[in-house]
Amino acid sequence: MNDDRQRKVRKGITLGVIACALVLVGSLGSYAFFIGQLGQNKNQEVTVETGTMALTFSDGNNGFNQELNFGESVEKTFTIENTGTKEGVVSVSWWNLVNSYLEGSMTYSFLESDTEGGEYTEIVSNKNVPVTEEAEDRVLSSGIIIPAKTKKYYKLIITLNYTDFDQTADLQAKLETQFKITEGVLKDQTPAENTLSKLGKTVKEGNPAFGSAARSNETADGLYAMADDYGTSYYYRGAVEDNYVKFAGFYWRIIRINGDGSLRLIYDGTKAHENGASNTNRLAVINQNYNAKFNDAKYIGYMYGPSGTEASTSKSEAQTNETNSNVKIQLENWYNTNIADKGYDGYVSDNIFCNDRTTPGKEATLWTSDTGLGYGTNVTGYGALSRILTGNNSIGLNAKDNPEPKLTCENKNDAFTKEDIEKGNGKLGAKVGLITADEIVIAGSGKYNTSNGNYYLYKGNLYYSLSPYSMAVNGYAYVFIVNAAGALNYTGVQSSTGGIAPVISLSAKYASAMSGNGTMASPFEIVG
Repeated sequence: MNDDRQRKVRKGITLGVIACALVLVGSLGSYAFFIGQLGQNKNQEVTVETGTMALTFSDGNNGFNQELNFGESVEKTFTIENTGTKEGVVSVSWWNLVNSYLEGSMTYSFLESDTEGGEYTEIVSNKNVPVTEEAEDRVLSSGIIIPAKTKKYYKLIITLNYTDFDQTADLQAKLETQFKITEGVLKDQTPAENTLSKLGKTVKEGNPAFGSAARSNETADGLYAMADDYGTSYYYRGAVEDNYVKFAGFYWRIIRINGDGSLRLIYDGTKAHENGASNTNRLAVINQNYNAKFNDAKYIGYMYGPSGTEASTSKSEAQTNETNSNVKIQLENWYNTNIADKGYDGYVSDNIFCNDRTTPGKEATLWTSDTGLGYGTNVTGYGALSRILTGNNSIGLNAKDNPEPKLTCENKNDAFTKEDIEKGNGKLGAKVGLITADEIVIAGSGKYNTSNGNYYLYKGNLYYSLSPYSMAVNGYAYVFIVNAAGALNYTGVQSSTGGIAPVISLSAKYASAMSGNGTMASPFEIVG
């Protein structure tokens, strides 16, 4: 098609709106709905046990007909208001959509604001308008949270793209649609969803490519979700700029929202540090070994048995939680001095810290020397190694292109808690632990041994994880670490250069009362 002709051709699109709210009634899943005509506001209130939701969906400009040149955009506004006392979750959908444009010719962005004249944030960015041959309903944006007593403002921007492929067929194409809201479901949120809302975050679909290092802020527009031992965790990833917390006089970074609504935090110093800053102040303790001995599989444990220097003679003996590791002693001493003794212990939840000592064997690790025995000097690869590495050499050094992290703890014996003996082992002396290798991966380290100086876990110094790596053929016990380049790597447990970055879980009740926006300048905190 001639370029000059293409630029001059004006294409028409027809957009209307229909207001439609679908609301949950009672506990048996029955539904009621209402429909209003173009531009009319309709309202319905529904009672569900502890509260009500009343949604009003309003078309800001009563639909329009618009002609566009290639390269031009058209904008449409909506509002959704919840005048009830319960939060609603809605989807906005294309209704009776007909779009005969070529795939990629017509794209849209969907933006949200708390005020009519305020700053708008993209919910959907530059996505293709679905191509349909006959009228269909398609989801435009889902999972939109409308808090009680709140009005939200939305912009839909549709663009007719001037592309590098032949768009001759677009000269006869059309886009016709109306809009509706669906899934206006009134539901009780989980504790994690409550905290998610408190932090002003939404949920992204799917999971990222864990093998790729996250060097940008990948969760600026929403957090990723993954199952944990309490339900669903929502985790931050990459060069995050809004996960700062100030608590007990220290700065922390949020790793994830735990399934019970508490916040999993990692220590980040006595002052706020930018991403990429190399500073030992970002560690609570430096130059410590994980364990004073290295020549037995038992020393990969946060606790271990038997006590003393005698060799372990079975996996169950090696993994008996009898003797504290040096790193556990250091962590609990720090916590008691800086958190408990200053009156902050009541704000910290008793959540699981997983010292995953599962031994899946050579079938999982693809390491021919792996005995899977897990005691003495028997060569053994542990659970996190099987999820992150695969190999056929002395210590399994080949990185998986697609690591498979998880946030659940398989064995109760490895699930360290202080008082909780229902989900955990009750073996902690204080409610503090370390980050796991799996959490390092989901935070954006990339695959094993990939340098990343951009993501929020980079501290410019080596620090320990809680995840065992292997009992190797050289007779050394190893654990996973974040090294000085920000890479997920390993070190011997007897290394004297390791740093300690405490990890705690701040209670959901505390999190619900925080102010701030999570930035360096305005960290989440309870002032005073």
